[in-house]
Amino acid sequence: MSQISAEVRERVRTDASNRCGYCLSQQKYVLGILEIAHIVPKAAGGSDDEENLWLACRLCNSYKGTQTRAKDPVTRRTVNLFNPRLQTWEQHFGWINGGILIEGKTDIGRATVGALQINNPYAVTVRQAWISAGWHPPDTFSI
Repeated sequence: MSQISAEVRERVRTDASNRCGYCLSQQKYVLGILEIAHIVPKAAGGSDDEENLWLACRLCNSYKGTQTRAKDPVTRRTVNLFNPRLQTWEQHFGWINGGILIEGKTDIGRATVGALQINNPYAVTVRQAWISAGWHPPDTFSI
């Protein structure tokens, strides 16, 4: 049972601008409620403190699981995954192919794209539909 209060949940949603901290999927476009996710999973010693919480879509959160670190495919170094509460999305990621794919621009970005399978076939298909509808990519990336 979650010990996260309704007030904290609402503040996290507001702070995250109602979108996934990893792939930037907006709540109004996803089927299902964006999840309150632990940046450092409880299984890895994380807490329910607000500073350890952010929004994530079901796909990103499920692929993240208990991971906190992953290998950058370019440098082969193991690095911390992107922290949407403390780091800036634009510094670590960018849109390519007209917004269909998310590219990691740093070791953290590349490791996170791979670990969370951010460009999985489902996400790519949905982004293509959002682009066709004029909903994507977001005008602003800052959360």
